[in-house]
Amino acid sequence: MTLRVVVVYPDLLGTYGDGGNGLVLARRAQWRGIEAELIQAPSDAPLPRGDIFCLGGGEDGPQSQAADALRRDGTLVAAVAEGAVVLAVCAGYQIVGRTFPAANGEVLEGLGLLDIDTMKGRGPRAVGEVVADPNESDLPILTGFENHAGTTVLVDGTAPLARVRSGIGNGGGDGTEGARQVKVLGTYLHGPVLARNPALADLLLGLALDLDELEPLADGRETALRSERLASTGDRRIR
Repeated sequence: MTLRVVVVYPDLLGTYGDGGNGLVLARRAQWRGIEAELIQAPSDAPLPRGDIFCLGGGEDGPQSQAADALRRDGTLVAAVAEGAVVLAVCAGYQIVGRTFPAANGEVLEGLGLLDIDTMKGRGPRAVGEVVADPNESDLPILTGFENHAGTTVLVDGTAPLARVRSGIGNGGGDGTEGARQVKVLGTYLHGPVLARNPALADLLLGLALDLDELEPLADGRETALRSERLASTGDRRIR
């Protein structure tokens, strides 16, 4: 089996370097001897089938274009119904929800892969380092950088990805960050988030490969990066 990792619309959702998440996934699979293909999927072509889809951040106009193209294409929704894994960051996180705001305030329809609604925030833009405790008990603290003006509300009992220790996260006043439903994960964390949180990358790989446990890797450099980023927020605890 070749693991297919698809970076969705890097021409529209590539503002913050989140395409690096796809590279992290492919490399961590290959380092374990798992054959993996990294596919860059631009918005002017049909979305290819894949095992893991990565959506990144983008500005308001490209975000709206991406959502419209994905609705018309239909591949991502169909792939999730068949068991594909999705990591959606920032604008991508909002797109895979039920609704999100356009630049003019109009409410736009998302893909409905997560039961979340996003609206324009009323306070200052959320910018800065985030430290969050994940809902998954076997994951370490999450670290990332947020830069968004939206407020995301979890509905219908949707579980957060994590709970904020420092930073804003979803911004709804409940201390949550991101969301997860089965194999669809959304977050506001840039970094890229998987470079800063290799255990989260391995969680996604395990979901895609249907493996409860992966061969451990020597993550010395990744641990050093996490230590530096957590230290920058005054939080030196690494679990």
